[in-house]
Amino acid sequence: MDIQLRPQVIFDGLHFKITGSKSETNRLLLLQAIFPEIQLQNISASDDAEVMAKALSASDRIIDVHHAGTAMRFLTAFFAAKEGSEVEITGSPRMKERPIRILVDALKSLGAEIEYQETEGFPPLLIKGKKLTGSKVSLQGNVSSQYISALLLIAPKLESGLELELLGELTSIPYIKMTLSLLEKIGVKTTLIGNSMMVAPKPRSLSPEHVTLTIESDWSSASYFYSIIALASAGTSVTLSSYRQNSLQGDSALAEIYSPLGVDTIYSNNMITLKKRKCDPKPLLLNLSNTPDIAQTLAVTCFGLGIPCALTGLHTLKIKETDRLQALKNELEKLGAAVSITNNSLQFPASAEINQNIAIETYNDHRMAMAFAPLSIKIPIIIKDAGVVSKSYPGFWDDFERIGLNVIRS
Repeated sequence: MDIQLRPQVIFDGLHFKITGSKSETNRLLLLQAIFPEIQLQNISASDDAEVMAKALSASDRIIDVHHAGTAMRFLTAFFAAKEGSEVEITGSPRMKERPIRILVDALKSLGAEIEYQETEGFPPLLIKGKKLTGSKVSLQGNVSSQYISALLLIAPKLESGLELELLGELTSIPYIKMTLSLLEKIGVKTTLIGNSMMVAPKPRSLSPEHVTLTIESDWSSASYFYSIIALASAGTSVTLSSYRQNSLQGDSALAEIYSPLGVDTIYSNNMITLKKRKCDPKPLLLNLSNTPDIAQTLAVTCFGLGIPCALTGLHTLKIKETDRLQALKNELEKLGAAVSITNNSLQFPASAEINQNIAIETYNDHRMAMAFAPLSIKIPIIIKDAGVVSKSYPGFWDDFERIGLNVIRS
């Protein structure tokens, strides 16, 4: 399905209930598989969460995670530590290009039995679950936080827990802290000192206060509303729920990041109201090593505002659903930007005009579709393969239509 978007007057003051955080949901679904007494509320409606839940409850020998990178990493660790199981985890053609050796090597050092079925270092994997006897592992600190979180999440299953040391510079720290915080919420003791962390073995049972958890709504999904408000006229506002000011999600940095772009964030009763004020935005220079998932949204916002943009800390974007740096360069240049990229950065000068009626390729990447959609406030634009948004935000186009944008499905 392709979607044509055309500018219309934005409805002011609407309230949207955003689905639960995909990041929190997938972590808690895995912990629920270890501690069945856990009850979860506001579970993410995303494809990724559905894949995760299905895989954890399935009896099939072959598990296909499709494009769900988080599920691939988390399930690899889970089944490696599930005694007596034998599964093959596979995925889409793109998933088979996404490296997993770092995690596999770490699990093998703990005693796991894992074999590559096609290309060395990449999925699919044959995993024979067994009791993991190791209790210490070291990883480079600049690897994907999903590798680190996968190990931390299975740590309660290990007889002696896990001591994990990260070497060198750390990236995506908020996602690691999220994992540790969720473990604490269910009663598992954790310690984080410098680059070292420890997770204790699981308690025999959870106390009642640790059993029912409400998942916060997804801040990454909120980013598209930040972009809409940033590109809208002064005074426009929208309210989103359910959000906490002391969020575990790294992307809650949106509130601070978008303030210089004219968007105020007002917290009240587990809701946030985003309101546009008059603003003369300056060039945006940011290191997004802790919040790489909002890079595409920010780049498009800056382009739409006609301001220069220089983003660094983006080294993990090349191994996402697509090479997001190259994809951003391709599509922004079609719209009239002059984009330069390296292995970990993207930048462009201000553009005076935006080319209209451009068809944006989404590369099977949900964030490409949603990041470019807010430009329709300013110009007509076409989003190819628009159904890809179901990976993280199935109701995205319905909400876009409700906010007043002209959404034409074809």
